[in-house]
Amino acid sequence: MGDHFGGAAPTGEMPEDVFAAISKLAHAEAGLMIPASKHPLVQSRISRRLRALGMSDFHAYLGLLESETGGSERRNMISVLTTNVSAFFREKHHFDTLSDMAPGLLDRARSGEKVRIWSAGCSSGQEPFSIAMTLLEADSRAGTHDLRILATDIDPTILDVARKGTFDERQMAGVSSLLRARYFNTAAGGAFGVSHALRKLISFRELNLLGQWPMKGRFDAIFCRNVVIYFDEATQAALWSRFRDALVDDGLLFVGHSERVPNPSLLGFRPSGVTTFTASATASIRPPRGPAQTRNA
Repeated sequence: MGDHFGGAAPTGEMPEDVFAAISKLAHAEAGLMIPASKHPLVQSRISRRLRALGMSDFHAYLGLLESETGGSERRNMISVLTTNVSAFFREKHHFDTLSDMAPGLLDRARSGEKVRIWSAGCSSGQEPFSIAMTLLEADSRAGTHDLRILATDIDPTILDVARKGTFDERQMAGVSSLLRARYFNTAAGGAFGVSHALRKLISFRELNLLGQWPMKGRFDAIFCRNVVIYFDEATQAALWSRFRDALVDDGLLFVGHSERVPNPSLLGFRPSGVTTFTASATASIRPPRGPAQTRNA
């Protein structure tokens, strides 16, 4: 995550009471479910924060987290506990579907309508940049219309990486030589920097999915992949409903390969492809709901 570690190293193992308290905080702050089997992983990652802060005592760190001034450090804690894995055109079938729907979206945009796509849990940016490339391949002038991609993540550190938009050769796997030539510039050290055409389509914002959603309009498509799987069932159900409320009729929800929307018809969805769901036009539409009620569990 880019921390520069220094200062004292934590001593001994993370006590069980600290692990339990941090697990409870992670659930309250971000809906993360941390089973007891993850104790070694949590200890390793929290130790990064202790080293960065020059602390050696896990209880002292917990005291900081629970203090009135601990909000900033709670965000850092979520950052180190969150696994950020992303790739360009990951789960290619989703981008094939987006490519199929792009002509209709662009026709609407050219007629003056707003077109909005949300990358919820955008991590280091490959997903929203892949969405932008897909749209620009359908119409190189997409950026001249009222067509925008909102890219959000709970982790401010990974959002800084996404905004920078610089990727090494390994991270560029999945991007063809043709797309590299069209949408990337060569940066220092042989890295690849995203073009202005891609940046123009995307707004990056910090957002906790369990909090308030400030967006007023609805989305034509939402990508929320490999995010909801880390939440408990009650939180998942609340989020699926909120996503439905945030979609236009016949808008698409793309979820991760290991995620499913249970009883989709009851939530206003119908399956329409591999891990793809369409917002049913017959569903009862309400204003987007508030935070999931499990937030304070």
